[in-house]
Amino acid sequence: SFTMAPPKKDTEALTVRLPRELIEAIDDRRRLEKDLPTRPEMIRRALVQWLEMPKPEDEG
Repeated sequence: SFTMAPPKKDTEALTVRLPRELIEAIDDRRRLEKDLPTRPEMIRRALVQWLEMPKPEDEG
């Protein structure tokens, strides 16, 4: 598990509307983390993990 401080430099605010069900799923998942990350931090972590996954063209 890693902790990531909120970005300070070279960042841009991004507003995203999410269905209530997805927000609840994010909240449920972040409660499983030892450090109880904020929603934005949990979304950052999920995006980093997703971006580290093999790309579809890399599979097979």
